[in-house]
Amino acid sequence: QVQLVESGGGLVQAGGSLRLSCAASGRTFSSYSMGWFRQAPGKEREFVAAISWIGGRTSYADSVKGRFTMSRDNAKSTVYLQMNSLKPEDTGVYYCAATPSPTLRNEPTRYDYWGQGTQVTVSS
Repeated sequence: QVQLVESGGGLVQAGGSLRLSCAASGRTFSSYSMGWFRQAPGKEREFVAAISWIGGRTSYADSVKGRFTMSRDNAKSTVYLQMNSLKPEDTGVYYCAATPSPTLRNEPTRYDYWGQGTQVTVSS
């Protein structure tokens, strides 16, 4: 089992920044690739970013490329999502997730463990 706890969400004006954190506990964190997803009201959960456990490779949704950066600190069992130049359409509940897959995954069904989510609201 892997337990995930997100933090860092909040209310920010368009153009602002937030940094989300996801702290993991349980099994060996460094053996899991991690992902960030988000879900807006009335919409399906969508992929935001992922980072592999081998080599720390990253992948981003086209909508956030150049604005969001995902990183991981294996010593702290934590992943981060630095979000800059935020837009109102970035609003939603942000979830982190873990998968034992060594490759980057953008499908929610590929992830075995999920956090409870943290709300991000971007005002115009």
